[in-house]
Amino acid sequence: MNISTIGNDLESNAIHVNEFILSYLDGTPKELYLASSHYISSGGKRLRPYIVLKVSELFGGTSRKAMPAAAAVELIHNFSLVHDDIMDNDEVRHNVPTVHASYGVPLAILAGDILFSKAFQMMAVGGLREGITEKSISEMVSRLSTACINVCEGQAIDMQMASNASQSYSQTDYIHMIEKKTASLFELSCSLGVLSADNRKIEDLDRLSVFGKNIGIAFQLIDDLIGIVGDPQITGKAVGNDIREGKKTFPMVLVLEKAELNERNKLLKLFGSRRTTDVELREATRIISNLGIEGEIRSLAESYVRQALESLEAYPDSNQKNALQTSADFIIQRRL
Repeated sequence: MNISTIGNDLESNAIHVNEFILSYLDGTPKELYLASSHYISSGGKRLRPYIVLKVSELFGGTSRKAMPAAAAVELIHNFSLVHDDIMDNDEVRHNVPTVHASYGVPLAILAGDILFSKAFQMMAVGGLREGITEKSISEMVSRLSTACINVCEGQAIDMQMASNASQSYSQTDYIHMIEKKTASLFELSCSLGVLSADNRKIEDLDRLSVFGKNIGIAFQLIDDLIGIVGDPQITGKAVGNDIREGKKTFPMVLVLEKAELNERNKLLKLFGSRRTTDVELREATRIISNLGIEGEIRSLAESYVRQALESLEAYPDSNQKNALQTSADFIIQRRL
C-alpha cells in the first residue's frame, strides 16, 4: 500500500465503521440521535478507527473483534468535535453545518453526552460479545477514561492559551497541549488495537502507544497549519478561523516571529477578534502564505513521524505494518 491507494482503504474501512456506529446511535427522542449521528452521517476518513483495526490485525486480531473499540474511539472524537464547535462558535465543519447550528446548543450538548456515554457502552458490551476478556475490557475502559480526561484537559489548556493575549507560549507548551488534546486519542487507538488482539505482549502496548502519540502530534501540527492557510474548498473549514479565534498554535507563533513589523501589527489586530471580516481574514492568510512557514511545520511533523515509525521497526514486514506506515505518511502529506 502507498499514499495513492490508502484513500481507498480508508474509504472502505469508513463504510464499515459508520454502519456499526449508526446501528448503536438509534433511539428516542429521534432528534437527539439524529444530532448525535450528524457528523458520522456526513462522511469522513475515520482515521482513528482505521488505526485501531490495523493495529489489532498486526497482532493477529480481527476487524470484527476490534470494531467495538474502533467505533468507541470515533465516538469520543465526535463528542469532542461537537463540544469544541460550541465553545468556538463554529458554524461549519467539513462543509456541513455544525451540530449546534443545525439542532441548537442545548440538544448539541446532549448529543455530545450521548456520544460519550455510548462509547463506553459500545466498547464494554460489544467487546464482551465479541469475545474480549473481562480483564482486557477493564484495561480498555481505564485507558479510554484516561484519554477522555486528557482531551478535556488539553482543550482547557488550549482555551487558556487563546484567552491570555499578553502571554507568549513556547513550542514545548504547544506540544504539551496537543499531546493531551489530540495525540491522546491516537495513542488510545493504538493501545485499544493491541488489547483487542490475543497475540500480544506487554512491550507491544508500549511500542504502539509511542507510535500513536507521535503520529497524533504530527497530525495536529499539520491540522493547525491548515487552520491558518488552508483552502476551505478542500478542508471544509472556514478560512482563517483559527486567527479569528485567537488560537496560539505553533504555526501562528512562527508567523508572528517571522512577520515584518507592519504585517505583524495587521495580524495582531485581527488575532482573536470576532469582528474580523472574511475579507480581512483572506488578507491575513495571504500574508501568512508569503512567510513560508509551511516547510518548517512539515519538517517538524516529519520528525515526529520518524519517531513513530521507529516504534514499528521491531515487527516483521506485513500488510498491516505497511498500512500503519502509510497512514503515518498520509498524515503529514495532507495538503492545504
